[in-house]
Amino acid sequence: MARMAHKPVTVKAPGADYEIRIVGDRPTPLRDFYHGLLQLPWWATIAAISVAFLIANALFAFGYLALGGVNHATPESFRDAFFFSVQTMGTIGYGAMFPESTAANILVVVESIVSLLLTAVSTGLVFAKFSRPTAQFVFSRRAVISPVNGVPTLIFRLGNQRGSTAIVNAEIRLVLVRTEHTTEGETFYRMLDLKPTRERALSLSRSWNVLHSIDEESPLAGETPASLAEKEVELQVMVLGLDDISMQTVHAAHRYFAKDIAWGARLADVLTETPDGHLLLDLRRFHDIEPTAPCPGFPYPS
Repeated sequence: MARMAHKPVTVKAPGADYEIRIVGDRPTPLRDFYHGLLQLPWWATIAAISVAFLIANALFAFGYLALGGVNHATPESFRDAFFFSVQTMGTIGYGAMFPESTAANILVVVESIVSLLLTAVSTGLVFAKFSRPTAQFVFSRRAVISPVNGVPTLIFRLGNQRGSTAIVNAEIRLVLVRTEHTTEGETFYRMLDLKPTRERALSLSRSWNVLHSIDEESPLAGETPASLAEKEVELQVMVLGLDDISMQTVHAAHRYFAKDIAWGARLADVLTETPDGHLLLDLRRFHDIEPTAPCPGFPYPS
């Protein structure tokens, strides 16, 4: 994909080896900060809340040091002022230290309001992270093109890593993005739908091989590895479904680039039958591919 000359804002495209540089966007730091906290892992979110709590108490401790008026607190002791602030913000109130001046009481009122806001934001953030459903999908590292019933077929594999939860009514969407040039010499990116042979799975518990037949109507008809690279082709994948525990919508996205498509190869079998009649799913071979014979008349690399 083409790069932009300026880079005031740089965004890493998911799964891509290039960056998206944005010019002229209006920043929304508070909203972006909250959204960023939602995306952080739990340990980072807890650390951010803890640091905010400690910084707020340190600032109020300096305020109590400047104003004074805290009974039983050692004069000019930051430790006592900090511990008094923690007791106030946490609504603990041991009673060993308490405000006795008007200025200290006013600062306690201000800290109580800040404490309510900080608690509300922290509670909302934790609740949002708990209630936010997340999908645990894995996609095969490479897509392949191999013959299926004599028809060249694009194939990739996706799996549900959360074995205790099934994805109900899972749907797959495929979009091919490629560079095209108009007769006026302008460059644009065309998005074309790829129709999978099966768009929906009633229940996705483990793995699903997604197939797209490359027939005369397929946007991949007549393409070669060289032409895909020249057109900077991206295959964008989106999976949607319902988590059968929370019954909330979950989704996952992935991208395959021209270099990620193996021509004349097939995905290794991961499902076999054991001698005692049971099925064995070997996830160790999830990303493995094997060479296969090309389809007659279809352009495979030599």
